[in-house]
Amino acid sequence: MSDPLYVGYHDNEWGRPVTTEHGIYERLCLEGFQSGLSWLTILRKREAFRQGFAGFELERVAAFGEEDVERLLGDEGIVRHRGKIEAVIGNAGRALELIAAEGSLASYLWGFEPPALSQPLERSQLGDRELPAEAKALSRDLKRRGWRFVGPTTVYAFMQAMGLLNDHVEGCLIRAKVDRARRKG
Repeated sequence: MSDPLYVGYHDNEWGRPVTTEHGIYERLCLEGFQSGLSWLTILRKREAFRQGFAGFELERVAAFGEEDVERLLGDEGIVRHRGKIEAVIGNAGRALELIAAEGSLASYLWGFEPPALSQPLERSQLGDRELPAEAKALSRDLKRRGWRFVGPTTVYAFMQAMGLLNDHVEGCLIRAKVDRARRKG
């Protein structure tokens, strides 16, 4: 992919450890919206998502009501999918509950860090290879806690995005940088 937006995301964000509540929640929301679409579509709409969802501030999004859902459904800058919009709002409440129970999203999520994979799983290979057990376990636990749009494939993509594992392919110049960032984290 040669689009500068995609290259910048790959080189500066994807796979780097994320530990803030805001950063974690935003990435999980965006991965949910990406389901069935290209990641570049989501990147191009990212600022509109941030505006529409109050900067992904958990307390503010958790307080959204039906008027906000209707407002978002009319926002051409985002993906207008009622189920995904409602999931983002509901998941904000679930995130606040999880923080109350576990101390932080980061402490909860980093408990699902898998051992290093010998080969990264490309999205195109997900049907051919088994997802890491940790992605399936995290998906199950989030669903048990009432989260939506957190299937195993979405959760795996989220784990890649937030740095729970380094899936930059061998030979990628960014892989070593991400490994160093993960060791510091």
